[in-house]
Amino acid sequence: MVTATTNSHKAKSLTKRKKGETSRIVGFQDPQIAGKLLSMGILPGDAIRLVRQAPFGGVWYVQADNLLIALRKKEVACILTT
Repeated sequence: MVTATTNSHKAKSLTKRKKGETSRIVGFQDPQIAGKLLSMGILPGDAIRLVRQAPFGGVWYVQADNLLIALRKKEVACILTT
């Protein structure tokens, strides 16, 4: 697990958050996916919000600070938030 803080025991996956709820990124569960997300500008400490989910669970639209991006479910599940 790649985390930015030691408080990861209270962290939940972004997929467990409600639509429209804003939270803070504390880390990532998968180092490979973490590298991809970090290179896209999704960083620990950023505010992140689940905007909507496409039908059939394929794509999740999230807003990280001022960046609006579409991610796969496994990528969203990797993001830990508080």
